[in-house]
Amino acid sequence: MTYEIIIAGFGGQGVLSMGKILAYSALMEGKEVSWMPSYGPEQRGGTANVTVILSDELISSPILNEYDIAIILNQPSMDKFESKIKKGGILIYDDYGIHKPTLRTDVEIYRINAMDTAAKLNMSKTFNMLVLGGLLKIVPMVTLENVMKGLKKTLPERHFSLLSINEDAIRKGMEIIHKL
Repeated sequence: MTYEIIIAGFGGQGVLSMGKILAYSALMEGKEVSWMPSYGPEQRGGTANVTVILSDELISSPILNEYDIAIILNQPSMDKFESKIKKGGILIYDDYGIHKPTLRTDVEIYRINAMDTAAKLNMSKTFNMLVLGGLLKIVPMVTLENVMKGLKKTLPERHFSLLSINEDAIRKGMEIIHKL
């Protein structure tokens, strides 16, 4: 099975980290992986996106024109990538950053209130893990066990105390995603 995914939002939302954790998780399961980030020169606040491909077969190119799954976390990203989701694909968005809802009727649409949930639970740094949990609820492309291994691989050792909080956020994300 192959999953071609775009994760897009503002810098500082953990977009690139989410993609990297997903990629490492798939590597732990012996899958072929491509991780290709794209971002502006701003450290926070600029646009950022990452293309992640997970496959059981060799990946011929990391460059895609269409995606099976789009995770959209702000309006500029919705404007740019909404039309690039394959017919029958999946769109996941956090409505906190979206002011103009999608017009697509040929894709499955899911909303996750990750920003509001992160604020209510005082877990703002786990926003991206809430979103990742939502994705994995819909398409369990990697196991939670391997996500935690991937997270451990990407986090500096000084932050290992945050692993359980991130796991809680992933599980909470699985609860708060809703199909529209």
